[in-house]
Amino acid sequence: MAAVARSDNPADGGPAMKIIEPVCAVFRRTLKAEGLKYTPERARILDEVVRFAEPFRAEALLERLRAGGGQRISKATVYRTIRLLQQAGILQQVLLDADQAHYLLAWGYGDDGLLVRTDTHAVERLDLPELAALRDRLCRQRGLRAQAVRFVIYAAAPEAAARP
Repeated sequence: MAAVARSDNPADGGPAMKIIEPVCAVFRRTLKAEGLKYTPERARILDEVVRFAEPFRAEALLERLRAGGGQRISKATVYRTIRLLQQAGILQQVLLDADQAHYLLAWGYGDDGLLVRTDTHAVERLDLPELAALRDRLCRQRGLRAQAVRFVIYAAAPEAAARP
């Protein structure tokens, strides 16, 4: 399974996904490092996660898994797998509100940033090649190798930001 089939045309909804290696291989490596197995339940969760185009809640993922039939997957397994997917760099947490965590597929999107509209909860991927250059320069100056970058802008329309 490749990272996810996304448009190669940024005009179709944002930066194109960069296929680096199969996302399941990345997840398997993370699990092996933790002494865990790539189980059918974890594979099913991963398959469903890559189908989300927008930020999602863990509960929405659980609902999709249950609606899809097949073997029942516990809520605890879903939450533990989400944590492992974050650890693997496949998912990132996006704070849309203070009530509940949302997650967004991160694997394959390179050094994109996110613009989160706090008034509408819309999330837009930003193509920021200059962020990669800055990351590389800062790490090189310190003799380090970057492992991840997260750049998120939270913004609202001026009239929404002025409301009490």
